[in-house]
This record gives sequence, C-alpha cells and structure tokens, in this order.
Amino acid sequence: MKRRTFLASTALLGLATSFGTMSAHAAEALAVLLPPWVTLPKDMTDKYTIKTKGTLDIQTLGWDEIRTKIITSMVAGTAPASATEVDWSWVGQFGSAGWYDDLSGLLSEDLKKDLPTTSIFTFDGKQVGIPYNNDYRVMIYNKAHLEKAGATVPKTPDELLAAAKAVKAKGIAEYPIGLPLSATEGSATAWYLLTKAFGGDLFDAEFKPLFTEASSAGYKAMEFEVEALKAGLIDPAATSLKDVEIQELFKSGKTTFDVAGWAGNLAVYTDASKSQVSADAAAALLPNVSGKSRTIGLPGALGVPVSAKDKETAHAFINWMLDPETMIDNYEKLGNLPTRISVLEKLNKDGKLKQGDVLIAQAALVEPLFAGGTPGWYPEFSSAVATNLNAAAKGQMSVADAVQAIAAAAEEARQ
Repeated sequence: MKRRTFLASTALLGLATSFGTMSAHAAEALAVLLPPWVTLPKDMTDKYTIKTKGTLDIQTLGWDEIRTKIITSMVAGTAPASATEVDWSWVGQFGSAGWYDDLSGLLSEDLKKDLPTTSIFTFDGKQVGIPYNNDYRVMIYNKAHLEKAGATVPKTPDELLAAAKAVKAKGIAEYPIGLPLSATEGSATAWYLLTKAFGGDLFDAEFKPLFTEASSAGYKAMEFEVEALKAGLIDPAATSLKDVEIQELFKSGKTTFDVAGWAGNLAVYTDASKSQVSADAAAALLPNVSGKSRTIGLPGALGVPVSAKDKETAHAFINWMLDPETMIDNYEKLGNLPTRISVLEKLNKDGKLKQGDVLIAQAALVEPLFAGGTPGWYPEFSSAVATNLNAAAKGQMSVADAVQAIAAAAEEARQ
C-alpha cells in the first residue's frame, strides 16, 4: 500500500497500526519544538513510546521565541526541529518562504471534515501545518467575585467596566480586569478581539486600515484598555506581562475577568490541583456592543520544515497528536482544546468539556481575523501593534498616535 493511501485510510482510526512501522527506524529521539502550554507530561510521552516505539526530544519555548528560532534556523538552512509549532499567524510568511513541507497527504477527506480549521494553514494550495490546538477566545470570569459584588455577567463592554468597578469597590479584587499590555503577540491578539467586541474589524477587503478614526472599533478598543488601566481596573504590571502571566493572576484569584480567555484553559482553571479558583471559574460569551457575541479563532498547528530530519517519524508524531485519545489527554491534562469536531462532541457528551455548552456556542461564532487568509506581512503588523499598544499603555504616546503608527506600519509592510 502506498504511504499516502495508507495514512489517509487510517487517519480516523487512531492510526495504531501505522505508528510502529513508521517510527521503528528512527535511531534518535524525535526533535520537537512546542510552546509551553504543550509541555507533554511523562504519561503522555510514555503512550507515544508504546505506540510508536520511538522517543521524543521536546524543546519548549515561548511563542515569540519559537518564531525567532524558526526564522533564524531556516534562513541558515537548518531545521530547528523535525516537527514544530506553526501558528495561524505565521502561515503567510512561512508559506511564501517555502520553509515547510506540504502535509496534505496526511489528511483524508473525512479527517479534513473533522478538522475544519485546516484551511487556515493552507498557503498556495499547500498544507503547511495541521491544526491540533483549537484556540479561540471566550470570556472567563470568577463567579464568586461577581456574586459578592452583586454584579451580573457582562454582555457589553460597558457592562464589563461596570462589573469590574463594582468588584473593585467592594475590595474583592484590586485589579479585576485581566489583559496583557506588554509588547508581545498576546497583547496584540487581545486588541484584535476587543476590536470585534466593539463591533468592527481591522481591515476592509483591500486591507485598508479601519481602526484610525476615533469613532472606529479598533480605536475604541485600545482606548478601553488604556482607560481601564488608568482607572485602576487593570494591574499596572500588565504593561510587562504576557498572556500566560495574566492567566496565572486569574488562577490565583487576583483578577475577576480573563477577558481574552483561551477556551481550552477552562480545563486548567477548574482543576483544583492547578488553580486556586477551580470552584468559581466559569465562561460566558464574549461581550459585544451589539449584545451579540463575536470572537476570533487562533489555532495552532504542527508542521515539518523542508530541511527536517526523520520526516517519517515527524509525520507519525503529528498523527499521534491527532489521535482522539491523545487529544482528550491533551485537553484534560493541559487544557488544549481539540481541533477535531468529533472529539469535542464526545467530551461534551461525556460531561468532560468544562462549560461545554458555552464553549460550543462560542465556537459557532468564531471568525477568522483575516477573511482572505493571514497575509505574509502579518508579523510586521503584529509587531507594530504590540509595540505601539504597549507605548500607549505606558503613557508614552496617545491612542490616536498609536493607531496611526500601526496603520503606517501596516502600509509599509504591504509594499
């Protein structure tokens, strides 16, 4: 049986029979580069070894550091690992550079239907990554804080501010709103999300910026963040905190709202061994000025660099990560939400998907950040957003100047 036909026919069956054959020839541990939220515990890597007869050499780095390492390595003509994280936002840049193999041969038609976000990782007809982490945003809140403050779950940004002020006034949490404001990607994506919350989008169909006018959603979103910081509703330390550090504040009970919450993180927030607020963490649809929620999808994928070693073994690893059992483990142990619809439905049916009804309702409202696909100049745009948002939060420039600087950077990057 040809390899492609074999993989396609077994993709939905756990791939148990293919693992040993594909990995038996690997003499060394497979080098894998992943973000910290995919730090696979020993019992998971042991299962990988049992199925594949191989071992893993996993290196974990922060999101920004992974991208830097990939770029540095690929420019030098070497692979940073045999399998790496491929973020949705890197597709245009990495695809146009030709740095990653086409993995379309690993996907049967049935598996494509079960993995609806695969299209996000397609560039020029090539599948540069296969999604394994279904990251979309939902608002996560501490229900005990709201009850003590006599506040209700907010459905609009104004209601969010009102609830946060009530919590602060009662001394329940000094800084109720959790949002990152550092010069990092996590801060940029939170602003994108809030732009949706204020009823708008970043660009029109021709990529003309829609966030420079004071009446625009993007302008109001940044103004919201800066004003909430000035009002003492956001921790001043947020100007130097990444999104994962904001999550730690929520888990410790120091914040009431994880506004740009990762949907899968509910599994962590509600785990008493990992969170001090496990009994009180809950989810709600993201607030919106219209009262009708909107959100964005920011999935993560796995890809194989063109210069990678052990490509057969790397393919086996990706298939193992897509296996339903692995996806359930990844969710229950690490909070990484499955990308396969069938697995999400099973988790919810079994009562294992924390706040499952809310998550599934929010998932139905997921929108791509860029309707036409992530452009190759996205990294330059994102960097400009993070830098100028951080400067505005620190009071080093006005919101008006920050959005103008971001628009100018986007225009320059497009040239």
